[in-house]
This record gives sequence, C-alpha cells and structure tokens, in this order.
Amino acid sequence: MSKIEWDKAGNRKYENGVDHGVLYTKKTVGDTTKWVGVAWDGLTSVAESPEGGDKTDLWADNIKYGSMRAYESFGGTIEAYTYPNEFAKCNGEVSLVEGVTIGQQDREMFRFSYRSNQGSDESDNIGYKIHLVYNATCSPSERTFETINDSPDAITFSWEFDTNPINVTGHKATSIVTIDTTKLSKNALTALEDVLYGTAEADAYMPDPDDIFDIISKATAP
Repeated sequence: MSKIEWDKAGNRKYENGVDHGVLYTKKTVGDTTKWVGVAWDGLTSVAESPEGGDKTDLWADNIKYGSMRAYESFGGTIEAYTYPNEFAKCNGEVSLVEGVTIGQQDREMFRFSYRSNQGSDESDNIGYKIHLVYNATCSPSERTFETINDSPDAITFSWEFDTNPINVTGHKATSIVTIDTTKLSKNALTALEDVLYGTAEADAYMPDPDDIFDIISKATAP
C-alpha cells in the first residue's frame, strides 16, 4: 500500500490548442467505400457538447426503487476561418458550374478529426490527443460581412453539428474516439497516423473504431 501524493513532478498535466484538422467524406471506388480525408486548414476551435444521460427515478412500494439514465448523444461546434472544398456538400452547397454554387441543399454526412496538445509542469509538449468524430451533420453557419476599418478581422465560420453513433464490438455505440498518443508505442502511432493522415502511396481515411483497435493491435504484436 502507498500514501496518496498530490502534484508529483510530471503529473500536473493539461491540454490546449487545436490543429491537424481533417475532413473525411465518403467515397466509393468499385466495391470499396471509405471515408477519405483532406486537410482542414484554418481550424480555430472545436467544442464538444455531449447531451442526455439524464436520470429518471423509479418509485415503488413507497420507496425509491431505482434509477435509469437516458442514452447520451454527442454534438458540438466547429469554428474555422475557412473550410475545404469537399465540405461544401456537407454545408448544403452544390456547384452549378465552376465558380457558381447554390445553397440550402441537402447536407451530407461527414467525419472529422483534430488534435489537442498535451503539456505538463515539466514540458509544454509531452504529446497530443487525436479526436475522431463519426457520422456528423451540421447546421447552417452564420456569416457576418463587415466593412474594412482600422481594426480589420477575418470572418469566422461556425457550424453546430450532431452525430449518429457507430457500433463498437462489446460496447455501446459511440460518435467520439479519443487517442492518447503518449500511451501508444511508436509503431502503433505510426501505423495509425499513416491511415488517418495518408502516405505517399495511400490516401488518408478514417477507419471504424473496431478497425482502429485492429491497426493498433497488429502494430504492437510481438
């Protein structure tokens, strides 16, 4: 047995920042369908906003018989200075001819990922987490165009999104997978990022949660 100690060196960890945004849209080549990724430059923030999980009390025999928790849903808000061309169809835009688009069209589902930095009392950069969001659809973004003045600023786009969870073997379905890279081996991290971010030989794509487990397991197998 050991006594609890607080604020040990290296244990005072925190997260900050957002980078390496990737948008994944569904593409079918032959009999194969994958969520193929492109860089999402200009990402400024991602707010995760899970909802639900509310408790309902059950009463019987004049006592509190038990309680039940509602199912959780996952959504949030994406903010960015710009978005990739592939996001247009997720934003309800359709191109009529080159350079001409119309809005208020059906919005396609997408997946996306981003990183958050991890720091501690010993270093500002001890690693990062990769956040994978599955099966999202977004609401229209507000755009405000203002006159250029002596304090110019760029327009920031903002989208609220909801998700449909995906099955995970042995667990409840989920819409969010978080990967702590400080706990992965070098081989496992390389294998996973080669899939998520692509290589010179293969396009980037987002695998399902079960496939992520297989990728990491094979990379760490003796």
